[in-house]
Amino acid sequence: MEPILRAEHLTKTFRLPIKQQRLEGGNKVKIAVNDISFTADKGEIFGLLGPNGAGKTTTLRMLSTLIKPDSGDAFIEGESVVSAPQKVRGKIGFLTSELKLEDFFTPDYLFDFFSELHEVPCDVRNERKSRLFSRFGIDKFAQVKLANLSTGMKQKTSIAVSVVHEPDFIIFDEPTNGLDVLTAKTVTDYLSELRDMGKCIILSTHIFSLAEKLCDRVGVIINGKLVALDTLAALTRECNLEDKFFDLYSAATGGAE
Repeated sequence: MEPILRAEHLTKTFRLPIKQQRLEGGNKVKIAVNDISFTADKGEIFGLLGPNGAGKTTTLRMLSTLIKPDSGDAFIEGESVVSAPQKVRGKIGFLTSELKLEDFFTPDYLFDFFSELHEVPCDVRNERKSRLFSRFGIDKFAQVKLANLSTGMKQKTSIAVSVVHEPDFIIFDEPTNGLDVLTAKTVTDYLSELRDMGKCIILSTHIFSLAEKLCDRVGVIINGKLVALDTLAALTRECNLEDKFFDLYSAATGGAE
């Protein structure tokens, strides 16, 4: 069976500002993602695990067509992120901390707006909105401006508008950051539900317990390189995920902190 996602030799470099060049030993460019390849299947949560600055978000931004790889390509349901970005955008959902919804608008308005962008018919939109708003408790706040909502309710609204078109491939970049324990559980339960519905989910996180709870397979990325790729069960056969990660980190960086 063809995987929903097939990433092949993704590489991305960025030119460094002059001040940062000094911190990087005089290097003028930084290789943010270095020749990464992996696949992800239907009904699977694939975890991309790594420290801040490891290349996780850059990888996700390439998969979501926000930036182009310098080399390599990725295919989502057979469509190339390089040569067919518009087709890819119609097939994916992408939730990132960089998704800044306008505080002036209400959840109701934003759901309708994003549904229209994805050409979701009105009757379908209304059914999905009713279901998702009820699922996340947004219905009581549907007409409240985002500026007046809690952080958790804003995050749940962001999730709802990210999946208005019910995509089969969904990217979540640090979905529980800054959330209280109750809201975080609501989000993680929903990710499990999406997997049970047969969705393919890419989950970027640096929280080991979250990866252990949700992920079927895990890729560990350190300094732009994928240093491990296996099932969660295989990676944690001899020790827990946190200990395994630090073993990999030490090997990849020569023991540097």
